[in-house]
Amino acid sequence: MHGNRVLGPPLSALNTSHKFTALTPNLYAYLVANNPEPDEVLRDLARETSGLGPMGEWRVAIEQGALLTLLVRLLGAHRAVEIGTFTGYAAISIARGLASRGQLLCCEVDPEWAAIAQRYFTRAALSDRIVLQVAPALETLQTLPPDPVIDFAFIDADKKHYGDYYEELVPRVRPNGLIVIDNVLWKGRVIDPEDPHRSTRAIRTLNEAIVRDPRVDAVMLAVADGITLVRKR
Repeated sequence: MHGNRVLGPPLSALNTSHKFTALTPNLYAYLVANNPEPDEVLRDLARETSGLGPMGEWRVAIEQGALLTLLVRLLGAHRAVEIGTFTGYAAISIARGLASRGQLLCCEVDPEWAAIAQRYFTRAALSDRIVLQVAPALETLQTLPPDPVIDFAFIDADKKHYGDYYEELVPRVRPNGLIVIDNVLWKGRVIDPEDPHRSTRAIRTLNEAIVRDPRVDAVMLAVADGITLVRKR
């Protein structure tokens, strides 16, 4: 007891680190094998993206793509927005989950990557569901009506602007709509107080802000490089 207030258990008693299973390469291969297998379009896209060199790692993981499709389907989403399309793997995953006549707005700043994505959108027969805007994402978001009509949004772009993207999206997402944020663990750098990079600071700041944001409910999950699911209240 502390005055008239009953204190909860000490933080050490809430430690559930024993529930965390570290993924070895073999265990991760098992995980992938027990998720939906990417079709030929996604396999070819993954192969071409890997050929871009180190930046090929920016593509979402197989299980992330499957999760995005599932979440969009669960929401019955009609209107979706993606911030940072890169070569289009996540966009295809999102668009395939949309309800009939649903539409995905993709924001990508690099015309070369956008051209690759558009080519695969056509191959996947999704050109009628995806609008690809080649421009800075903040500019695109700020031209959208302020009405809360977005069902689903995915943030996976330049990390230093994560907070700006989030703030533009939250008012435009409908109640019970969902924002998914990628790379929230940032390969573990978010817990390094000595990391000086602006991207690290921006991700850490947003992670901490979301927990305190009264507009939303959220959960951070250890999927790939970490994702946070944010539900608009």
